[in-house]
Amino acid sequence: MKSSVFWGASLTSAVVRAIDLPFQFYPNCVDDLLSTNQVCNTTLSPPERAAALVAALTPEEKLQNIVSKSLGAPRIGLPAYNWWSEALHGVAYAPGTQFWQGDGPFNSSTSFPMPLLMAATFDDELLEKIAEVIGIEGRAFGNAGFSGLDYWTPNVNPFKDPRWGRGSETPGEDVLLVKRYAAAMIKGLEGPVPEKERRVVATCKHYAANDFEDWNGATRHNFNAKISLQDMAEYYFMPFQQCVRDSRVGSIMCAYNAVNGVPSCASPYLLQTILREHWNWTEHNNYITSDCEAVLDVSLNHKYAATNAEGTAISFEAGMDTSCEYEGSSDIPGAWSQGLLKESTVDRALLRLYEGIVRAGYFDGKQSLYSSLGWADVNKPSAQKLSLQAAVDGTVLLKNDGTLPLSDLLDKSRPKKVAMIGFWSDAKDKLRGGYSGTAAYLHTPAYAASQLGIPFSTASGPILHSDLASNQSWTDNAMAAAKDADYILYFGGIDTSAAGETKDRYDLDWPGAQLSLINLLTTLSKPLIVLQMGDQLDNTPLLSNPKINAILWANWPGQDGGTAVMELVTGLKSPAGRLPVTQYPSNFTELVPMTDMALRPSAGNSQLGRTYRWYKTPVQAFGFGLHYTTFSPKFGKKFPAVIDVDEVLEGCDDKYLDTCPLPDLPVVVENRGNRTSDYVALAFVSAPGVGPGPWPIKTLGAFTRLRGVKGGEKREGGLKWNLGNLARHDEEGNTVVYPGKYEVSLDEPPKARLRFEIVRGGKGKGKVKGKGKAAQKGGVVLDRWPKPPKGQEPPAIERV
Repeated sequence: MKSSVFWGASLTSAVVRAIDLPFQFYPNCVDDLLSTNQVCNTTLSPPERAAALVAALTPEEKLQNIVSKSLGAPRIGLPAYNWWSEALHGVAYAPGTQFWQGDGPFNSSTSFPMPLLMAATFDDELLEKIAEVIGIEGRAFGNAGFSGLDYWTPNVNPFKDPRWGRGSETPGEDVLLVKRYAAAMIKGLEGPVPEKERRVVATCKHYAANDFEDWNGATRHNFNAKISLQDMAEYYFMPFQQCVRDSRVGSIMCAYNAVNGVPSCASPYLLQTILREHWNWTEHNNYITSDCEAVLDVSLNHKYAATNAEGTAISFEAGMDTSCEYEGSSDIPGAWSQGLLKESTVDRALLRLYEGIVRAGYFDGKQSLYSSLGWADVNKPSAQKLSLQAAVDGTVLLKNDGTLPLSDLLDKSRPKKVAMIGFWSDAKDKLRGGYSGTAAYLHTPAYAASQLGIPFSTASGPILHSDLASNQSWTDNAMAAAKDADYILYFGGIDTSAAGETKDRYDLDWPGAQLSLINLLTTLSKPLIVLQMGDQLDNTPLLSNPKINAILWANWPGQDGGTAVMELVTGLKSPAGRLPVTQYPSNFTELVPMTDMALRPSAGNSQLGRTYRWYKTPVQAFGFGLHYTTFSPKFGKKFPAVIDVDEVLEGCDDKYLDTCPLPDLPVVVENRGNRTSDYVALAFVSAPGVGPGPWPIKTLGAFTRLRGVKGGEKREGGLKWNLGNLARHDEEGNTVVYPGKYEVSLDEPPKARLRFEIVRGGKGKGKVKGKGKAAQKGGVVLDRWPKPPKGQEPPAIERV
C-alpha cells in the first residue's frame, strides 16, 4: 500500500497549496501486510487493537510516529498519517487537509461564519447542526484521502481581551456560552455514538489560558500567564472541564504559553493532575497534542529546559502524546539517545494516539460506520442553507432609529437605489475569516442586492488607513455612488489584516480614514446604515451621531454573508443576535495591559476588571442586541422563593455535583409588535454580599433562543440551569454555592427580575463538615480544585 505525507515547509505554504490527488491513505486490513496484525481485528477492544499495533513497531518506528507528520511503518503496512487537520468553521487548509486543484471532487467545503458570530446566535441546537455538517464533510474528506480523521477544533479559549487577534475563533467571553458552544460542537463533530465510533476526533484548544499573540514585545511563545487559582478554575480552565469531563472529547491541544512558570505542554499539573485525574479523562485513553512548535518553546523561549532534547522529554513525560511540527522542531532523537525519553513513555503516547483513530474507524475500511461518506455529502443544499441561517441569526443590531428595515427596497413598482460603499461591499475574499478552506461560493452584499433585483452602485474604500486624503479616489468614488442613491449602506470595520493569528490589536478605534468617509457621507443627509465587519470597535462616534441611522455587526459571516446582511437590511429576516463580547471604550487599551490575566479589579488592570462580570462601563454590553419588533419578557410565577441546596444535592444522582439541576426558570415572552422574530432569553444571576467579596456585577446563568415568535404571540418556556450556574469559586479554586439572597435579571439591559433565597438544612451529599474556608463561611463545596505542586503556586494579586 502506498503512503504519502505532506511536504510543505510551513502552514503558510500549506494554505495556498491545492493538490490533484489524495495524499493521506488508509491502512489496508484486507490483503496487505498489516492485515495479519490484530489492530485489524474488529472483534477486539480499541485498547487491545492499539496495543497490538504498538507492540509490532521497532523503537525507531515508534519515534517516527509521535510527531504530527508521522511516517507510519512501511515494514508492517502502516501508512504515514498527518494528524494536523483543521475545521474551525468548515473544513480548512492545513498540512493534513488539502483541497482538489480546480474543478473536481473535494475542491471546496461549506464555509460557516466565524465562531464568534455563530455564538452570537445563542442557539445550541443550531450549533450542533453546524458541527454535524462540518463533521460529515470532514469525514468525507478523510475517506477520500484529502484529510485525516482528527481535527484540531474547537477553539474554546474565552475571549476576555478585545485586542486578541484570534478572539473571533472563539465563542466569546462568557464561560457558560463557551461551555455550551463546546458541548454542541463536540457532539456534532464526533457524532451521535462516539462510544461506538467517532465520526471525527475533535480537539479542544488551546489548553490553557491562551488569549494572547504578540503585544509590546511579549509573544505567545514566551508568555508566562500568571493566574490565581480562583481565575484558573472559574474562567480559564472551565471550558476545558466541559470538553474533557462532561463531553469526553477525543483530544486536547496544549498551548504555547506557560502557566505560573511552567510551559503548558510540559506541566504534569495541567496535563495529568487536572485533565486526566481530576476530570477523569481516561475512559478512552485520549491523546494530547502540542500546539505547533510548542515543544521547542519549552527550551528556546521559556528557558524551562537547558536543551531541546530535555524540553522534548519533559513534555512527553508530563503527558503530551504528539508534537505538532512543521518540518521538525522537537528533538525526539536527541531525547531518546540521551536516555531522557523512556520507551514506556513513548508506548503510552502511541497507545493513546492509535486508540484515538481506532475509535474513528481508521483501520476498519468499509466496516466503518462512516465509510460511505463522500463528495456527495459535501456542500449539500441543506448545508448551504444552514450557513446562511447562521449568518442571519448571529448578526447583531446595535443601533436603529427606526430606519431599518428598508422594506421598500423590495417594492419593484417604486424601485429605490442603494449606494453600497466600503471595503467589503463587493469583496469575496473578506467574508470568510481565518482558518478557512475553499468555499463553494462567496456571496457578497453586492451579489445579494443583484439577486434581489435592487438597483445599486458600489465603491470600495479604506480599511486600516488613518488618512482619507491619502487616496482621493475613495472619496470621489463613494460620493459618486451615493449621489443618486436613496439609501447609503457602508460596509466597514476591520479585516483579517488587523486581527488574526500572530496579530493582536493595539487600539479599538475605528480606522481614521473610514470614520472620515462615514462622516463625509452623513453630509448628504440620506439614510445611512453601517454594516460592521470583524471584531468589536468602539462605536461611540457612530452611536452618538444622529445622522448614522443604524448599525449591524456581522463579524466574518462566511460564504453567504452578503446574502445574510441584505436579507436583514431589507426585512426579509429579522435580527435577534446578541453580543457575545463586551464592547469596550478605546481608552481601555491605555489602561489595561494585555499581559495582565486577572479578571477581578486589581492593580494590574487599573482596578477596572475584565469581561462584563467585572467591567462596569462598557460602550455596549455583553448580551446586547436590538430587534425590529418590541418584546416584553418577564419571569413566570412558578419558581420557589427558597431553595435548600442540601435538598437539591440529596435528590441528585449526577456524578458531578455542579451539574445537579435547579428548578427551571419560568420565562414568558410577548411580542408586542407585528413582525415575527426570534428572541434570545438571557438570565443573569447577581448576589452582592453573598459569600466573600468582591462580587461580580452579574453572571450569565441560563439562556435559550425562542424561534419565530409571531406578532401578538405570548411564548412561555423554562430555562434549564444547574448548581454550577449559581456557584462561584473561592480563592483556592473550589466551586462553592453560598447561602443567601439571589436575583436573576432577564435580558440586557434588564427587563424583569426574579428573587429567591438559597438556604441550607438538608443532609445531602453536599454537606460540608468544617473543612476549608468555604465551609467555614457556610458554603457548599461542589468541587475541590487540585492544589498545584510546590513552586508552581499562583502569584499574589493585589485586589481592590
